[in-house]
Formats: sequence, C-alpha cells, structure tokens
Amino acid sequence: MEIINPYTIVIAASFVVIISYLFNIISSKTNVPSVLLLVALGMIIKSAANYFDIPTGEFLFDALEILGIVGLIMIVLEAALDLELNRSKWPLIWKSLLVALASLIGCSFILGFIINSFIVDDFTTSLIYAIPLSVISSAIVIPSIGEMMDEKKEFLIYESTFSDILGIMYFYFLIGNLDNNHVGSVIWDVVSNILITIVLSVLISYALVLIFQRLRTQVKLFLLIAVLLVLYAIGKLFHLSSLLIILIFGLVLNNYKLFFKGKLMKLINLSSIHSILSNFHLITMESAFVVRTFFFVIFGITINVSSLVDFRVFLISLLITVALFGVRALFLKLIVRKDLNPQIFIAPRGLITILLFFSIPVHLQVDTFSSAVLLYTILLTSSAMAIALIANGKHIEPVDAMQMDYWREMDKHIEEIPVQDKHKTVEEKEQLEANGGDKKNEGEQ
Repeated sequence: MEIINPYTIVIAASFVVIISYLFNIISSKTNVPSVLLLVALGMIIKSAANYFDIPTGEFLFDALEILGIVGLIMIVLEAALDLELNRSKWPLIWKSLLVALASLIGCSFILGFIINSFIVDDFTTSLIYAIPLSVISSAIVIPSIGEMMDEKKEFLIYESTFSDILGIMYFYFLIGNLDNNHVGSVIWDVVSNILITIVLSVLISYALVLIFQRLRTQVKLFLLIAVLLVLYAIGKLFHLSSLLIILIFGLVLNNYKLFFKGKLMKLINLSSIHSILSNFHLITMESAFVVRTFFFVIFGITINVSSLVDFRVFLISLLITVALFGVRALFLKLIVRKDLNPQIFIAPRGLITILLFFSIPVHLQVDTFSSAVLLYTILLTSSAMAIALIANGKHIEPVDAMQMDYWREMDKHIEEIPVQDKHKTVEEKEQLEANGGDKKNEGEQ
C-alpha cells in the first residue's frame, strides 16, 4: 500500500492539530512554550520520514513562507482587534513604539557585530541576518500574557506588533537599498513609503468597513480575509509597508466610534458591526492557531538535527540572547523607567524571525550561518519568558483557554444587551433613528 496518499495526508494533518491542542494543555501545566513542543514535533516527524524513506522535499520551504505570511496577517489582525484607541492610551502607544523601534535598531547593530565577528565576514550581510533575530514574536507573546495586568499586557501587545511591523519594514528597506549610496534618498524612500501606506490604509479601512457591513450574505468573513490577503500581497509587490494595512484596518474596525464620528456614525449599522467584530475575533484566533501550528511544525521538519550538537553554535546563540535582553533592559529602563518585571524577559523570537530568515535573497545567503542559531535563540528567549512568568506568579495561558474566556465574556455581553439598550449614547440613538429603529423603545428610554 502506498504510504503517501491524500487520506494519509489528511490523517497526519488532523493529528498535528489535535496534538497542538494537547501541547496547549501541557503548556498550561508546565509553562513550557507550546511553540517549542511544535518544533520538537516537526523534528520527530522528520526523523520518522527519514526512517521510512519518505521524502520531505523542497516544497516545505515554500509552504513555510506561505504559512508565515498568512500567519503573520492573522496574528497582527488578531492583536489589532484587541487594541482600544483613546487619549488615555496615547502614552502607552508611543512608549511601546519607541521601545520597539529603539530595541530593533540597537539589537540589529549589536547582533550584526556579533555575527560579523564569529560567522559572516561582511558586516552588511551580517546586519541582514541580525534583523530577523532582533524582532520580537507577537505570535508567541500574545497567547502567553493572558493573565497579566491590563496595562502591561496592552504594552506588550503594542510593542510586539510594532516590532513585527518595523522589523519587516527594516528588513526589506535594507535589502531594497543595498545599492543606494545616497542617505537622503534612502530616508525619503522610507518616509514616503510609510506615509503613502498609512493614507491608503485608512482609506481602504473605511471602504472595507462600509462595504462589508452592508453585505447580507452569510459567508462574508473569509471573503473579507481574502480581500485583506490580496491587499497585503499587492502592497508587497509595490514595496509598500503592507502590514500597516492589516493593523490599521483592525484598529478602525475595533475603534469604529473613534473613526466614525458625527455624521459618519449615520453610515454605520451597529448590529452588523458588532456581529462582524464578534465573529472576526473567533475566526482570527482559530485561524492564527492553525497556521501557527503548521508553521512551527514545518520549521521543525526543515531543521538539520546534526547542526544542534555544535557547541560553538550554542555559545554564539547564548551570546546573542544575552545581548538581546541587555539592549531591551536598557531601553525599557530609559523609556518606561519603572515596573519593568517581567516585561524585560518577555521578548521571544519566533515566526517573524523564521519568516525573514527564509526571505533572505539567494545572493546574500551564506553557508556558514546555521539555522540552529535560530532554533537556539527561539528556545532560549522563550524559556526566559516562561521562567519570568512563573517567577511572577503568571502562567502561560494557552490559545484555546483564551478563546473560552473570550466567548464567556461575549455570552455575558449578549445577555446584557436589553439592559445596555437603555443606556445608548446620543450617537447610537441617532443611528437607530437613521436605521428606522423602534421609536416606541426609544421613547421609553
């Protein structure tokens, strides 16, 4: 009987998802990050495939890149849907942005020096390899901080999301301007790209919210996700900061009261927006979980196990990890200044690190840089995060537990709707009138 066929592939994929859920349970009991368990599962699968002479093939690298892109979009969208914008949040936002930017640049140059000293001869190439290692993984941070204080949790969500976005922009801008010797031209390219992307993102977000709230079909949320994927891909083809499109759309949708004020509020169908929001939360969380699962399992399959026994690689990875936390501690101390525990140690590397590493152009790749450096750095930074959370009485909350908590809150919210209707804001009353609301109920209010 042929071992590889559509049915065995379906069975294997299903078992991977089931095991991933079990890993979440193990993670909640032991505080071992589930990401590391998924990578280990991938390595076991590769060993089994080699034993049975089952080819893994180069297509895995293409699958890894595609999964990374989709996973990144879903994770950033998931984070944006949890962020509220108001004046009281502004200090939190600018501090998290400043920490993310300063840490990214500082880490990239220090890591570039380390890589240049021990692995790669050319400093520019070393810097390209350093950037992926300098990016904090929101894919690991967001599911791991469910029990932290709200202010610290929001700071880490903003910071990890900004780190993802800025890291990707930094990486592609550096690669795109390697042959550009004019500093002024590079700065103008960066600034104009960001401004154009922000303006387009805001316009697109307004259009998408207005269009999709009026769709009456039952199947529209995955249609919306497909549109976002298309916009992201088109933006990348035109060298725009496409991740900003996803972030800004999520912020506009979740903060519609801020973006649709006054007369614009009359364009909003409140019941439709609330429905899209609640359903979108579930879809993004579930989709991000599945994509994240297969991404890290496939990454484990692509790892050369023999490279892990290189003690020199381990020492370099340990030096890189110490440098990462040292730079982070410095900028947190300078910018945030107080109550820094356990934020200093919540800076794991993961999905973006791997995605950018496999996105390095062929002509810039060097054989002396081992992928084991990535794995060791992911393992060390994730372990440091787990230890810090345990030491502070916090436990890593798995994705499925976070989803159950969210839906319990949603059930309470739905049950309270009749009561909340009695306390509608003036803008919502105007919206009800514009939509032909029940005037008798309004009179009672």
